[in-house]
Amino acid sequence: MKNRIIKSILTVFLLLPFLTKAQEVQNIHQLFEALKKHPQTIADSLIVEKAATGKQIAYSNLYPKIGLFGTYDYASSPSAMLPVPPNDLISMVQDQLIPQPFSENIYRAGASISMPLFVKSIYTMGNKAKYLQQSALAKQKINLIQNEAIIVSANANLLYLDALYKALDSKRSSLLKTKELIDLKVKNGRAPGSSALIIEDHINEVETTKNQIAINREKAIASIQALTGIRISKPIQMMEYGTYQSDSLKSLEPLSNRINADQMAYRAEKEKLLPALFLKGNYNHSYAKAYNNDLSLNEDFSTVGLVLSIPVFNKNQYSQIKKSKIEYQEARNKYQKMRATLLSQADHLENSLILIERSVSLYTNSLKNKNDLLKIAKVSFESGRISIEDYLKYEDDLVLEKSKLYKAQAEKWQTLVKLAVIYGNNIENLIK
Repeated sequence: MKNRIIKSILTVFLLLPFLTKAQEVQNIHQLFEALKKHPQTIADSLIVEKAATGKQIAYSNLYPKIGLFGTYDYASSPSAMLPVPPNDLISMVQDQLIPQPFSENIYRAGASISMPLFVKSIYTMGNKAKYLQQSALAKQKINLIQNEAIIVSANANLLYLDALYKALDSKRSSLLKTKELIDLKVKNGRAPGSSALIIEDHINEVETTKNQIAINREKAIASIQALTGIRISKPIQMMEYGTYQSDSLKSLEPLSNRINADQMAYRAEKEKLLPALFLKGNYNHSYAKAYNNDLSLNEDFSTVGLVLSIPVFNKNQYSQIKKSKIEYQEARNKYQKMRATLLSQADHLENSLILIERSVSLYTNSLKNKNDLLKIAKVSFESGRISIEDYLKYEDDLVLEKSKLYKAQAEKWQTLVKLAVIYGNNIENLIK
């Protein structure tokens, strides 16, 4: 009894991951939430953090740099511990009891400070880092929308495949009923044996098509699992409750901010040829034994100064300016090319969406007619007024019309989310 209890507990623990994995997804937003926690999305968040750090690094150059130091200097002849004014030195020479600040062994400790007071390129590089951060944020948003669009497209394709699979199942059931009638007629000598072979061949074709649908279905499920970590067992029903906003091409924002960053980089390289003003300070505490009477000395010495740096000739910097200018021009040209491409795609998709919606309406009406015609054809075949080939044509026509309708419905979803990506719309606000 005890062993049975232990085995039952172990079985529950072993099956728990599989039971959790098999949990049904109720709506598309559950997949969107899973996407936000997926490593793919987390990677984009890390890129944003990296860009924010780059901004901090750029502006940190405006802060003072403070350092501590300690040194030991040995000189073959006594060296000064600090500058000594001539008048002070005269009195030291006259009175040898006064230790003179010269020694062969000098120990020093102190602190130094430096700070840019005016370096124009630092502020410009800070602006460059700011635009790079904005570009990373915009790219993160667009990547999330693109991945949501992939999920919606794959789910729409799965809806199409499942609906087509059910249509083929319905056709198979219809063919099996007809096969029973044909088998009876063949047995009674009222129909040729070839009729049974023809209907059997059509049933096999249905099974082959269903198997291919199952293969494509696995591909759609795998694409969703790759982005969410969730393996769905059936498609999720979707409903459109919003429309895309075409006021601006927000998918271009990452590149637009990148252009601004390249422009700042070009400007910063030119500004490195401008004069720069720095503040420098130094505090020095020295210890040594005076060379004239071997008494201990502790001396402090401080300096504060302004440094004006004026570049006169720097061949390497001229090359850097030229390089950054070309990179800026390349980014602008890339932006113009992408903008033209996206405008063309948007026009194509918007016109296609209108036509697809019309196709859905036409296929829906046609499907009703095809279904009615199949009912008439079945009665006509059973009464012997039409051949089996003519009857099977109506079966094929019905499935074909269903396929066209379901495919058009999937294309509508896929076109809608493509437009949402181009215009940078939040797909979560369009679909539920």
